Amino acid sequence: MSTNSWADADRRAAELALGVELNALLSASRALTERSAAVFHPGVQPAAFHVARWLYAYGPANPSAVADAVAMDRSSTSALIRQLKAAGLVESTPDPTDGRAVRVSLTPAGAERVREALDLRGTAFFERTADWSVADLRTLARLLHDFTAPGGGGTVHPPEE
Repeated sequence: MSTNSWADADRRAAELALGVELNALLSASRALTERSAAVFHPGVQPAAFHVARWLYAYGPANPSAVADAVAMDRSSTSALIRQLKAAGLVESTPDPTDGRAVRVSLTPAGAERVREALDLRGTAFFERTADWSVADLRTLARLLHDFTAPGGGGTVHPPEE
């Protein structure tokens, strides 16, 4: 086998190993989201937690903007907002700039439930990285940033000392 063939095989093996680890990361993330959603409110669909997290991070918005931001269709987002309203976690108010439209926002109880669920996520995350060095945390953050940058495959930066 030529040197190029060995390098190609080595790269392919590394890419496959990366794929395995990314699948494991996505699976762990989904499982943690399910647990977080149950902490948020066991009576609403897990996707509703995604909507509530967005409202927590960005504040009141009209339902169509929320749907666009969380990459869900408007009818699904409206159904989730109805669930959240029925649970007392979200409220609707008239849009101050357009009296025909409404804005949705978290109620104080909704914001508190999001904080509780995010605390669970943070605890689970920090438990996994508690023994990591600051340099390793920075390296992973930088590589993930490069991997997820728009267009994918951004510039890989050298490790920081």
